[in-house]
Amino acid sequence: MALLDDVKSELAAFEGDSPAAIKAQAAAMIRFGGGLRPVQNAYVIQAVFTSPEAAQWLRDTLRNTFGHEAEVNHLTRQTPNGNVETYVVLVTRNVVQLALQTGLVDRRKQTVRGLPAEVVNGSIAQIKAAWRGAFMARGFLSDPGKASFLEIACPTEEAAMALCGVARRLGIQAKHRTLRSSERVTLKDPDAIERMLKLMGAPRSARDWTGKRSDGEARGKANRLANFDDANMRRSAKAAAEASEKVQHAFEVLGDAIPDNLRQAGQLRIDHVDKSLEELGKLAEPQITKDAIAGRIRRLLQLAEKTEKQRAAEGK
Repeated sequence: MALLDDVKSELAAFEGDSPAAIKAQAAAMIRFGGGLRPVQNAYVIQAVFTSPEAAQWLRDTLRNTFGHEAEVNHLTRQTPNGNVETYVVLVTRNVVQLALQTGLVDRRKQTVRGLPAEVVNGSIAQIKAAWRGAFMARGFLSDPGKASFLEIACPTEEAAMALCGVARRLGIQAKHRTLRSSERVTLKDPDAIERMLKLMGAPRSARDWTGKRSDGEARGKANRLANFDDANMRRSAKAAAEASEKVQHAFEVLGDAIPDNLRQAGQLRIDHVDKSLEELGKLAEPQITKDAIAGRIRRLLQLAEKTEKQRAAEGK
């Protein structure tokens, strides 16, 4: 979780957006973090975060940009994997007005199930901000060394489809999927993930994630190569031992009736079971190639097999 926390902290510290983009980010944070909730014949606006910096950003923005006060409640929940810290941004006054300002409801006061139309049809800066806000609320990022993914849990199917649609305007293909009744938007291509992190405003985290992922892939490749080499060595050793046994049997069958060049090749195979064919060729006098010594051993075994068949026929 450390890298994910770093990403959200970096996104919360992003500066330089236009007022429209700031509003788009706040709207996405509320939409994906919780939204409009009925409580005792009234409504509240609530957004839940795992990042204290994200909660602080939204509280400050609601005050400075929208003119609404919000409180942040720090909650600790016990789980089988340890305590989970959450930060709940809560607005209890002038809720309908804020819902209209952030696009949670339209002018007819109908609930907007996706993203506000002014965000979907807005500028590229607004789209980046919407992705930033959605990720700060419900974003997940794979740990280095594991299968790559960047994912956002969405409150509705419409919100997921809207997020995929605006991603296309950024030149990135995001996929919508339903996982255990949860709507998800996912990126799996490492290059697309790195680019999206940069577009959202987390270039430092993008570099860290890419660097650690590359290191993990390099270690994994090295381990696979080592395992592959070990397997090859075991197969080669087994084949050499089997060939040595066959040569010994050929010597027993043929006795003294073995051409010198074949005898030398066979004796090298028996004396140096742990050596490769190339190494046996270098030990020969004069030196010969790997193919040459392999051919001599093969002819030796064929000669022994032919001799055995002849003796068997004569015995009949």
